[in-house]
Amino acid sequence: MRDMTTGNPYTHLIKYALPLLLGNWLQLAYNAIDSIIAGRFIGPEALAAEGIAGPVMNLVILGVSGMCIGSSVLMSEAFGAKDFDRFKSTLATTLSLGVISAIIISTLGFSFSSLITTLLKVPSQIKEITTKYLAITFLGTPFTFIYNTLAAGLKSAGDSKTPLKFLAFSAILNALLDIIFIGFLGFGIICSATTTVVAEAVSALLAIYQVVIKEKAICPSKESFRYDKDRLKKIFSYGAPAALQQAIQPICKVLIQGQVNLLGVDSIAAYNAVTKVDDFACIPEQGIGAAISTYTAQNRGAKKKERLFIGLKAGIALELCYGAIIMVVSYLLRKPIISLFVSNTDSGNVVTIGAIYLSYMAFFYILPGLTNGLQGFFRGMGKMKLSVVNTFIQASIRTLMSFILTPIYGIKAIAISCAIGWTVMLVFMIIKCYFLCKKENLS
Repeated sequence: MRDMTTGNPYTHLIKYALPLLLGNWLQLAYNAIDSIIAGRFIGPEALAAEGIAGPVMNLVILGVSGMCIGSSVLMSEAFGAKDFDRFKSTLATTLSLGVISAIIISTLGFSFSSLITTLLKVPSQIKEITTKYLAITFLGTPFTFIYNTLAAGLKSAGDSKTPLKFLAFSAILNALLDIIFIGFLGFGIICSATTTVVAEAVSALLAIYQVVIKEKAICPSKESFRYDKDRLKKIFSYGAPAALQQAIQPICKVLIQGQVNLLGVDSIAAYNAVTKVDDFACIPEQGIGAAISTYTAQNRGAKKKERLFIGLKAGIALELCYGAIIMVVSYLLRKPIISLFVSNTDSGNVVTIGAIYLSYMAFFYILPGLTNGLQGFFRGMGKMKLSVVNTFIQASIRTLMSFILTPIYGIKAIAISCAIGWTVMLVFMIIKCYFLCKKENLS
């Protein structure tokens, strides 16, 4: 565990953020491996099907696990104040609320997968396999929520290394199962979805073992699971805006996916490949934002206001460094990266289309780094509704511009729309951050 209320803020953020970055990369790696193996051993149709299902599952998973983000702020505040009873109660209430919600969503998603693919206007040649893949991956929702909630508890106590170990094990397991059952034995897309669910279940079981057996100081007792109206209301007031914020981006991607679907299977496959690169670029930036959030919330809980602005500056510096690196790497290696997702015989226009799209996106990756850093600060300060407004501005502008520009400019219009949305959001956030720091007398 890591107490961020004392010591060098730069050291705390770097040591906390690095495991988050590695963990995010590992999680993205086994998602990318699914797509690479599907594209190479099953075909472009499977790659396109997984690309269509991805935003839908992200909508579900991020929407539900957004409650974890809200409760993690409360747990970080409790940890900073050394109030472990409040910490345990918050964790127990989040688990109870979330698992029930996840089971309901999993059941509905499995039952209505065909309707979802119909509404998304999935091309007829890949509609059946997309529906099957989507239905099975919905079954993993409860496992994902359990892992995210317990991982949030560990991270709120400053332990970002243990969740990394669980993700590493799950990523290796998922990759091995994919290689064996799809690469060697020739099973189809149903197997790809099943191995993903198995990996999610294993990570949930490992997290349960860690909290119950190893970390008794934060493990909820039976008394922690008692109904507490005030605690539930507090979690909901923080978690609901966070869940809404998390859900906005996938909704945006689902709407944009509808525009991409009109461009044909090759464009769908290329877009899916580049969105994996987008994830590698942007989700670790969210990890740095999470480090800023935990640091800020712990120091707020400890009433150490003088440390808040220093942490924000350190976090933004990390975001800038990471954004510059990922921009250079993704631009220079754009063609080799896209080539990973398709075999030479099936590549067609996929590599060409994907490389064009990625050449635009590479130059824009630094923008979400800055916005995620400021979002983390707002969350740590308890300004959950402000984070929702920021995300809504970005997503709505991005979606609107993609609807306007894609019929004219094709796949590259998606990248331009992203840049426009991120820029408007960043300007708005800088103004809000200035007035918030002035109001709280932070400098």
